[in-house]
Amino acid sequence: MNGTWRTVDIVVTAAIAVAFGVVFWAWNLVWEASKPAFVFLPPAEYLISGVWLIPAVLAALVVRRPGAALFAELVAASVSTILGSQWGLDTLLSGAIQGGLAEIVFGATLYRSWNAITAMAAGAAAAVGEWLHDMPVYYAELALGDQLVIGVFMLISAVVIAGLGSWWLMNALAQAGVLSQLPSGSMQRRV
Repeated sequence: MNGTWRTVDIVVTAAIAVAFGVVFWAWNLVWEASKPAFVFLPPAEYLISGVWLIPAVLAALVVRRPGAALFAELVAASVSTILGSQWGLDTLLSGAIQGGLAEIVFGATLYRSWNAITAMAAGAAAAVGEWLHDMPVYYAELALGDQLVIGVFMLISAVVIAGLGSWWLMNALAQAGVLSQLPSGSMQRRV
């Protein structure tokens, strides 16, 4: 794996991150608006939290460069913060942790595995970061059992939305020819 970043890698990673920073801003509104739908089981709202983890997984899959997951998640969190995230500057810390843990998964493969399993693992790692951040900051008063229930919903969402969703999106973009200037554009679809 060539770890050297080209201009196209930086631009594409930044574009993914900025686009998802705007998505984050909108998703923050969806998050608040969806609370009544989860009144029967409030932790189940975390079934939609995987959207906040997509940039880390998607950017890494697309550009295939060390640091892409962390870079994308931090830039997306920054854009969300600038647009007025209800979590303020804490959004940056959350993004750093989530992107960093997704990055560890790709690094553990020596940046050579870009399949669905790796994408799901990176999504799951980002969810672990989300849980490690959110529990002491927002849910410290909850019993450990309740915190673990939230964690299970985070993991499910991360694996399906951030992991499989990003892998599917990367493959769709590659098949459409959009990624022809990137390593992911020349790769065949893999499971």
